[in-house]
Amino acid sequence: MFYPVMAVLLSLFTCLATLSGAAGARLPASCGGEPAFLHEGGGADPWYCLQGGVYYYCYSVGNGVAVKSSDTLEDLYDAEGRVVYRAPGGAPYSTDWWAPELHYLDGMWYIYVAADDGANEHHRMYALQCDTPDGDYTFCGQITDPTDRWAIDGTVVKLNGQLYFVWSGWEGETDGGQNLYIAHMADPTHIDGERHLLSSPDKKWEKNGMPINEGPAALYLKGRTHVVYSASGSWTDEYCLGMLTYAGGDPLNRANWAKCPVPVFQKTDTVFGPGHCSFVTSKDGQTNYIVYHGNDVSGTGWSGRSVRVQQFATLFGVPVFGTPITP
Repeated sequence: MFYPVMAVLLSLFTCLATLSGAAGARLPASCGGEPAFLHEGGGADPWYCLQGGVYYYCYSVGNGVAVKSSDTLEDLYDAEGRVVYRAPGGAPYSTDWWAPELHYLDGMWYIYVAADDGANEHHRMYALQCDTPDGDYTFCGQITDPTDRWAIDGTVVKLNGQLYFVWSGWEGETDGGQNLYIAHMADPTHIDGERHLLSSPDKKWEKNGMPINEGPAALYLKGRTHVVYSASGSWTDEYCLGMLTYAGGDPLNRANWAKCPVPVFQKTDTVFGPGHCSFVTSKDGQTNYIVYHGNDVSGTGWSGRSVRVQQFATLFGVPVFGTPITP
């Protein structure tokens, strides 16, 4: 009973921290001397990471993936990119490459990406591998649990010295809603067990347009592990971020995760549909940034999205994102 009780307490604490940051865009200015808003550029589902003193940006290019690198966070978005993999034609993964993520695990680089054969119902998760971040990647194959059901937005979460795969998927064989699932990984390209339900869209703010939980991203702060995810339809102004916090115990048991009952990042009067984030720090580790996409104009949906980078504060290991800053 200890871990479920801890999850409830963490949920209440997280909400208090979240609400304390509701003062808005002034909050990140107290994080340090760097600008609170670095850039805005076209794109969606941005994945930034820092490794070995170099910043990387991983993004889809039609039926493939490209990677940019820069010594500074400010210059990363405008850096020259390199296509690191193109899918062959006529394969189950030839088209609709969505939301690639770049991870450095066990001395190798991996890209996790959703792809299909032109039919959305065939979307599945795939893994690529390379010994350098922007080299030519090798296709490793599909990464899936035994159900082999629709899957997108896969990410890796490290807990207790183990790797876990977290992704957004359908409960059955048809669309109508998306849950977050978690499974243990035998290695960076294989799941070795059943999928377990981690989160379902059971709050009103998770159901705008369609009941959706997607885009999970791990955030590690002062010994705490969070999974920040996107909620509601990505085409709506109400697209927003929710958060799960690990309370200890078996990570496959959803009772050991605390869901904040309110959004941790949501629209304002000038920024709409903020969501699908990743996280990166300054090189000294003292400043935290959230990277996400949002819209400047209400109702522009997928066509109006742009990539944004913004500082956030922390309170006892809980992120306090404040509000999306107007470009």
